[in-house]
Amino acid sequence: MFANQRHEYICDLLRHQRRIEVVEAAKLLDVTPETIRKDLDLLEKEGLLRRVHGGAILLENLRSEINIDSRLQLANEEKIAIASKAVTLLRDGDSIIIDSGSTTNLFSQCIPEGLELMVVTNSPHIALNLSIRPELTVLLIGGRLRSKTASTVDAWAIDALRDIRVSIAFMGANGISVERGATTPDPSEAAVKRGMVLAAKEVVILADSTKYGDEKFARFANIGEISKLVTDSALSIGAIVSLEGAGVEVIKG
Repeated sequence: MFANQRHEYICDLLRHQRRIEVVEAAKLLDVTPETIRKDLDLLEKEGLLRRVHGGAILLENLRSEINIDSRLQLANEEKIAIASKAVTLLRDGDSIIIDSGSTTNLFSQCIPEGLELMVVTNSPHIALNLSIRPELTVLLIGGRLRSKTASTVDAWAIDALRDIRVSIAFMGANGISVERGATTPDPSEAAVKRGMVLAAKEVVILADSTKYGDEKFARFANIGEISKLVTDSALSIGAIVSLEGAGVEVIKG
């Protein structure tokens, strides 16, 4: 298991049980206690937990989801590979939606030069980064700016999405399963994501293998609405068989 996968697993454990022990985590992740201590020290520096004797405890800001800045800091080779693979799906002249998120942010940075695209996003970060490229037409969806994810949400964003139709929506997800589809912790995020799904001819989810089998509070897409999942090489054969049996094409970065 890669370091970033361990970090996300540790954060998920803390969300569920509020405290984690070094020895327990080492056994669960099949690594040495020293490796877990280093992981916990790093996550504490990033403000995601508090170290205590023998382990770590949950911080308030981790109870629902990791904020966007922390997720971008945790970007790793797997997410970069996912982003690099996903941009190969782009064609000159496409109109696309890019959802807010760490992997989709990396995706936006990987868009090849020279492609003329119309890009719709609810991420000010992505919009600003792409606005300097003259071959791209960038539309930023308005709405309430949610600080944790740095994305626009609520009625203004949903209303704008009702009036457009794009070729592909490139979207992140906090959880994906055959039974529940694509999910996220926050209902306001889910509502905007749902609008993106309905606005797109094709929905492509960018999510690393740790997201598979996880089910968050709010669903924004049924499994039948997802055409492709771009993920990393660690996704199991069993997961691939289940997803492809449900009609989702699995692409490994």
